[in-house]
Amino acid sequence: MSVGLLFGCSSDENTNQNTSVSTNNSSQSEEVAEDSVRITISINEGEEYVTEEVIQIEEGDILMDVMEENFYIETAHDGQYITSIERVAASDEEKTAWMFFVNDEMATVGASDYELSPGDVVVFDLQPWE
Repeated sequence: MSVGLLFGCSSDENTNQNTSVSTNNSSQSEEVAEDSVRITISINEGEEYVTEEVIQIEEGDILMDVMEENFYIETAHDGQYITSIERVAASDEEKTAWMFFVNDEMATVGASDYELSPGDVVVFDLQPWE
């Protein structure tokens, strides 16, 4: 399984999904300012839209730090894997995991090791892992 996968060993208490998910994803086409990144949270390869933020960063900011500062997230394995974003949780039972892509490519390192660059477009998507 690729290192870019952010799956977790979530417990039953982490499997509740947010019921206020939207399917509108129209703002992704807007450009990102030179000192910012766009982070989109979605489900099933963008079929459902959870939220999106444009966040000012400095060169070299770590993705996990930016996520913790700007979104409600839960992690497992000493903060190495994201198990829930905005109260939408991955599920071992449903075999889903949070995966992330930067500039339309799956990351080759985890979010705690990924250094952001201004203008990056990041998508965290809850997907089946089988």
